Amino acid sequence: MSSRLVVAPVTSSTDVFRQDVFKGKVVFCTGGGSGICKSMTEAMMRHGANAAIAGRNLEKLTQSAHELSRITGQKCIPTQADVRQPQQLKDAVAKTMATFGRIDFVICGAAGNFLASIDGMSENAFKTVIEIDTIGTFNTVKATLPHVRASHGSYIHVSATLHYKGTPYQVHVSAAKAGVDALSAVLAVEEGPRGVRSNVIAPGPIGNTEGLSRLSNQSSDSRNGPPLGRVGHLNDVANATVFLFSDAASYITGQVLPVDGGIEHLRTTQLPYPQSMLDPDSVKHMIKSRM
Repeated sequence: MSSRLVVAPVTSSTDVFRQDVFKGKVVFCTGGGSGICKSMTEAMMRHGANAAIAGRNLEKLTQSAHELSRITGQKCIPTQADVRQPQQLKDAVAKTMATFGRIDFVICGAAGNFLASIDGMSENAFKTVIEIDTIGTFNTVKATLPHVRASHGSYIHVSATLHYKGTPYQVHVSAAKAGVDALSAVLAVEEGPRGVRSNVIAPGPIGNTEGLSRLSNQSSDSRNGPPLGRVGHLNDVANATVFLFSDAASYITGQVLPVDGGIEHLRTTQLPYPQSMLDPDSVKHMIKSRM
């Protein structure tokens, strides 16, 4: 006798949390012009926060800021900055402060990724991902910390689950995100006495994102894999964001929250192993793009 697969529902944060829970608050988000970080920002705005999104492409940021403002009724401003450049981040933070007068929440989400084995990756490519993900997170914290201290606010760092095991073709991101997790833990310990919290969200495969289409051969609506029956939805990460920034999580800091439907516990790889290592040409069709 077979049982029917039970698939986890997709829920909006507005069905659970008050829509004014972040009224008067401000969120600053790197990487907020698209994808997961944009959805995290949108969720915060739907609950009353204003926002500043930072990234390198001003045209894209401006379009996203206008869209977020329109659909949420809150104010979102674009702040152009490369997270590898500390002064650009300081300028973006200064613009945010000039506009809103405060920063309560920070999402450190700027990231870069592509598929490459260790022997096929250049030193510069490895360095670039470390600079964007890990050093970029440090730079973001440095630029925002005085203001987050003043508001007794909170950080969320967007990481991954790749470094929980050896993930082929992902050495650069695994190293970078392990650094992000460690940085968040130290930040939580150092800044907790000043009323600042720091946590990590580690998304698994999230459907309808550039990351999934680039890096995975999974279908975004696949029901084969995660114990909860489906690939992740942007709402899943957004809901975790609202919770961790809310007062409901006021005693949670220094933690890593995987949002992956339990797939990490299956200990599987997206590419066939060891075939993908011994005969890389045989899986080229599965590697959809590079950085």
